[in-house]
Amino acid sequence: MTEKLFEVVDLTKRYGSATVVDQLSFSIAPGECLGVIGPNGAGKTTTIRMCLGLTSPDSGSIRYLPPGQGTRLSMPQDALAIKAQLGIVSQFDSLDPDFSCAENLLVFGRYFGLKDWVIRERIPKLLEFAALTHKADANLSELSGGMKRRLSLARALVNDPQLLLLDEPTTGLDPQARHLMWERLQRLVQQGKSILLTTHFMDEAERLCNRLLVLDHGKKMTEGTPRELIASNLEPDVVEVYGAGALSLVELPQHAPLRAMAARVEVSGETVFFYTADAKRLLAALTDHPTLRTLHRPANLEDLFLKLTGRQIREAA
Repeated sequence: MTEKLFEVVDLTKRYGSATVVDQLSFSIAPGECLGVIGPNGAGKTTTIRMCLGLTSPDSGSIRYLPPGQGTRLSMPQDALAIKAQLGIVSQFDSLDPDFSCAENLLVFGRYFGLKDWVIRERIPKLLEFAALTHKADANLSELSGGMKRRLSLARALVNDPQLLLLDEPTTGLDPQARHLMWERLQRLVQQGKSILLTTHFMDEAERLCNRLLVLDHGKKMTEGTPRELIASNLEPDVVEVYGAGALSLVELPQHAPLRAMAARVEVSGETVFFYTADAKRLLAALTDHPTLRTLHRPANLEDLFLKLTGRQIREAA
């Protein structure tokens, strides 16, 4: 049986009559990145807050087994002891604008009871990891959004945690900054760190996560590796059709034989999605519609997300 560093069992949280997390269970092994994906209101952030002891669950258990120790710690009873061994990057930066990059790391390290000489010894390596060595003495006003996110990650590592909890860590970053953050997170997993990651980016989830947990309305919809989830829930090929007359393929009776070539047909905006195991035959039939444009691609995590949680836009509560 795989060793468990962190384990959540039957976690439930209600606000009034609304159940925002509903008997949720999962575990994280050492050196594993577990991704949690789901639409707005799925319960992702509430789950993170309960794992951090910031919100009390109505029922269920949260347990952490420190490496090399035989005693499990429980949240919220052992909240301080657990949080002392975690690294946290929240959705929004909480860096102190009155301090430089190096000073942010120094002050934060003191919260864990670390001696100044220990923190100062770690600061150069943390700044190097965050690609911020040249910004050690810079004020936060001099940093870009990507730099601030990398500094937040470096700060989360100041206590050398075994488990990182990252709540949408690349939100608002440009593509270059996201890719640099991904490289740093992959490096941490290679070093044996464990990560619990929430994200809205399906490409991020597929790149970084060993396993994925799909949440909707507080419930676990499914769990597994990205490739396993795609293979078990989706047809292998997707043909996107758009352009003048695309919606008629769904609406008009004479196109029923075309629709029958796909296991599922969905519409989003002006695009028709055909999910099929026989894309070649479907594409050949579509050549009879020269005004249409097509895109043939393999099924991906975004298709899985939309199948399990729907295409309807949900506003954040």
